[in-house]
Amino acid sequence: MGSTSAENHGGVGRRDLIKRSAALGLISVPAMSLLSACASGGGDGQGKAKAGKKTAKNPLGVNDTAQMEFVLFDGGFGKEYAEDAVKIYEKDFPKAKVKFAATQKIQSTLQPRFNGGTPPDLIDNSGAEQMDMGGLVGKNQLADLTPLLDAASYDDPSKKVRDTLRPGIVEMGQFDGKPVWILYYAYTVYGVWYSQKALDSLDEKYPETWDEMIKVCQKAQKKGMAGWTYAGKYPYYLPFSLYPMIGKVGGREVLDAIDNLEPNAWKHPAVKTCFEAYYELYKRGFILKGTPGLDHIQSQTAWAKGKALFIPNGSWVENESAPVIPDDFDLAVSAPSGLDGNDKMPFGTIWASGGEPFIVPAKAANPAGGMEQLRIMLSEASSKNFTAKVKSLTAYNGGTSGIELTPGLKSGVAALEKAGSNVLNPRMQDWYVQLQKEKIGVAGLGEMMAGRATPAETIKKIQGFADEAAKDTSIKHYKHQ
Repeated sequence: MGSTSAENHGGVGRRDLIKRSAALGLISVPAMSLLSACASGGGDGQGKAKAGKKTAKNPLGVNDTAQMEFVLFDGGFGKEYAEDAVKIYEKDFPKAKVKFAATQKIQSTLQPRFNGGTPPDLIDNSGAEQMDMGGLVGKNQLADLTPLLDAASYDDPSKKVRDTLRPGIVEMGQFDGKPVWILYYAYTVYGVWYSQKALDSLDEKYPETWDEMIKVCQKAQKKGMAGWTYAGKYPYYLPFSLYPMIGKVGGREVLDAIDNLEPNAWKHPAVKTCFEAYYELYKRGFILKGTPGLDHIQSQTAWAKGKALFIPNGSWVENESAPVIPDDFDLAVSAPSGLDGNDKMPFGTIWASGGEPFIVPAKAANPAGGMEQLRIMLSEASSKNFTAKVKSLTAYNGGTSGIELTPGLKSGVAALEKAGSNVLNPRMQDWYVQLQKEKIGVAGLGEMMAGRATPAETIKKIQGFADEAAKDTSIKHYKHQ
């Protein structure tokens, strides 16, 4: 792919880079099937389950004999945490049959069931085959989760579920108006992940400016280590650090304009500057050779083995890469480097938000059961179980007391503390999934970082994709309120 064959340029200041550059012009393991659990719709085609009696312990009025079907994305967090939560549901409703299955083929397996009116009762809509969330909302295919949010929390009847959640979780599930269509269960810290041990071996601290980033990458290169790698087959991982860099350089309003599909939003100087900075990584040969051909597991494995220093990712990487991360790796995450002291937002500005989107289909046979399963998962015990097992925070605002935090999780918590109110939350990846992944990611950033398109060409192409989406009357459009 030529990612290390690029010419090596001499040192240059960041603002000079802007002038100079104007002249330049989900898991590779076999996916398990949904077995017979997904051969039929929830309730075996018998229609909606009758409502149960609402009580203090059953605030959603779950029918205690109705079947509940739960389909989980089998990804970086695994399935054990969900299986544990299912056991609690089965204990609370011993007469109910629960169908549970995990798969990586969410869209190809479940979209036909949505179309046929027989979807499961609860779905973890995540991974490379994630169904387009904006499309599902626009076509009225999801149930409003407000009843869940207004129900008594699992632990404390005096508190509503919504009062136990981290800031921003409820808003993330909204698209237009008050209904809440999605419950993001994990709380993800996105950024640049690295080995503190490797960085220490270079006698460097994490680079806060792009000049410092280039210096660190040069040092790594001299020691036979690439500066960066990323999921080349899924280049929509690049925005995990690129988007917050754009927000840091130009302000959060730049990202809002991009999400809103505003005309020329991608032509903002901050976008141009950040694209050119990332392209410089390619031009200087700082990208691990062969990266454009690697999937997320392969790139993470190469990174964990010390072949590359930095990788853009989310906090699930600690669990997903656990089998290959050395015991003394000292995993850490940082907010992205900025350009320089003239950036609109301070160093530490980070992207953190709800991840792992759970949905209850509007045509589910037992939607109350699906919401009850979520209510159980949002208890302190289930939250602690998730955090302890998969090394990530949940939407539940707490659940870390008494748990020894792993290096990556501890670093993520520290990054959130440093960010304070400077937390960004781009919505492109849940408002317009196809635009984000296939067009901005694969056709845009993927081509640029492989050296097959310049930043100027990439910006022009992505702006065209955004304009097409803005004009497409077949899709629902959303805006920051």
